[in-house]
Amino acid sequence: MTDVLILGGTGWLSGRIADRWLDTGATVTCLARGGRPAPDGAVLVRGDRDDPEVYAELARRDWDQVVDISSQAAHVERAVQALGDRAARWTYVSSMSVYSDDTTVGADESAPRHPAARPGDEYEYGAQKVAAEDAVATLGERALVVRPGLIVGDGDPSDRFGYWAAAFARAGADPVLLPPLDARSVQVIDVDDLAAYTVITGATGAVNAIGDGHALADVLQTVREAVGHRGETVVAEEDWLVRRGVEYWAGPRSLPLWLPSEMTGFMTRANAALHGTGGRLRPLADTIERVIADERERGVDRERRAGLTRAEELALLRDR
Repeated sequence: MTDVLILGGTGWLSGRIADRWLDTGATVTCLARGGRPAPDGAVLVRGDRDDPEVYAELARRDWDQVVDISSQAAHVERAVQALGDRAARWTYVSSMSVYSDDTTVGADESAPRHPAARPGDEYEYGAQKVAAEDAVATLGERALVVRPGLIVGDGDPSDRFGYWAAAFARAGADPVLLPPLDARSVQVIDVDDLAAYTVITGATGAVNAIGDGHALADVLQTVREAVGHRGETVVAEEDWLVRRGVEYWAGPRSLPLWLPSEMTGFMTRANAALHGTGGRLRPLADTIERVIADERERGVDRERRAGLTRAEELALLRDR
């Protein structure tokens, strides 16, 4: 029987990974600090990764697989030091944010990365992930570094992809404001496809775990049709949105998935290594249907971490 240790296991992605391992018949142990439960069938060990003794008991046994998704380089470095010799295989879920080149279309895993974070540096997500990758790379052929881009699906806590399902659903027969669409693309990976890949692949090294590319216009139209939106769509110009304080990509008062025109490589990265090492991607329409159902269940007018409120959107539409 496969013994798996997940450093986390109670969050959105790490919980899905735990579930996938459980589906294979593995024994799964989750190390987590918070109050959320581990998936049914997993053993939950509570511990704070800032505690230097947190790995003491876990390091007394061997693990067939250790999985980590932390964005704190120090946490990853200490885990590798404490458990690296006891792990037959180590999977680290990193991010496309490690790359410093956001302009080259089709860049693969050899693309340049940001400088690694150093102790005492101000926190920066991409640099932390780079330093964490470097720590995991010391394990050599036992290590896999998975670099997802935008992870989507039901329950997504970032609210980015789901914003569009909510925006079209709440508008009904009224207008919806869209960002510039020309030459904009979207690459996403379904959370369940990503979780499955971390379990089934035998790959080592770094792999871009991201979906195939789609035109942003096509993706938004697919969401709109699946929702049944009957109103007008109003495409705004980039400068007009920026002048009115609408943000790119994510966060409050944003239009999610919209990127600056010069970021031509951010959502056009190569994913041949994923396809070549067992990655399977479900049709995007299937993910969209699941996201729409989830948004309707959670409430399309709820407070969100990303996007415009309907009041903000209507105010912008009146200003057009």
